Amino acid sequence: MSDAVLEVLATGPLVTVQDRGRPGHAHLGVPRSGALDAAAHALAQRLVGNEPGAAGLEVLMGGLTVRLTEDRWVAVTGAEVPLRLGDRAVPTGRALRLPTHTPLTLGTPLRGARSHLAVSGGLVVDPVLGSRSTDTLSGLGPPPVRTGDRLPVGVPAGVPAAVEVPPAPPSGTLRLHPGPRADWCDGDPVDLLVRGAWTCGPDSDRVGLRLEGGTLPRARTDELASEGVLLGAVQLPPGGRPVVFLADHPTTGGYPVVAVVEPADLWRCAQLRPGDPVRFSRAR
Repeated sequence: MSDAVLEVLATGPLVTVQDRGRPGHAHLGVPRSGALDAAAHALAQRLVGNEPGAAGLEVLMGGLTVRLTEDRWVAVTGAEVPLRLGDRAVPTGRALRLPTHTPLTLGTPLRGARSHLAVSGGLVVDPVLGSRSTDTLSGLGPPPVRTGDRLPVGVPAGVPAAVEVPPAPPSGTLRLHPGPRADWCDGDPVDLLVRGAWTCGPDSDRVGLRLEGGTLPRARTDELASEGVLLGAVQLPPGGRPVVFLADHPTTGGYPVVAVVEPADLWRCAQLRPGDPVRFSRAR
């Protein structure tokens, strides 16, 4: 039992509570949700000594200021973001001791889009279907974090990890596998995506990465019965602008899935900003 609380003094465009999500409920129409940059989330939890399934905050484009009612270890990973502890600049990617009532502020990222904040003990908001993740599509889990929120913090489970964090990897491609409805595209959709010049659309969110820069031609225009879709599916709506489904994606869809992104590459989608180039390659 802990009386510790994380107090939210300011937020940016979107801050949500995330853990590893709620996979295994698609048959109930429940998306998996969870941290978009799963590797960054896991690293932050490990740095402060939490279990892998602990919950933290996912912060889109910075702007977050928090403080704690008890001293705790904290860590920020993911986007390259200016970080201040009180009036002192501090590094990301390592455990930091945050004294009671001292503000921790995440500025606007210099690179990337989403940061992950972990607190030793984890955030212990009420779970739904085994997860504390906010699902922005279905509304499951806690609502997006707002200024003035007081989020309960659990009992620390371990000690900070002695982890040396390597520099962020350079931008890479999203490897593509053929989709189950590739024949609904006029031509090889993987080849068309690999050869195209795509950018991240401004309406991209936790549901999907919406591509701009062209369209894929449809070979068929008739209706497709709704069917199950999975994380990383590249769906082709009638307008021809592909959408890559991310963590809060719907569990079914009536548009053809013409390709699927390699799961190990999906974290890159979390760090794309509107206008950033999106490059694909064929999975081997």
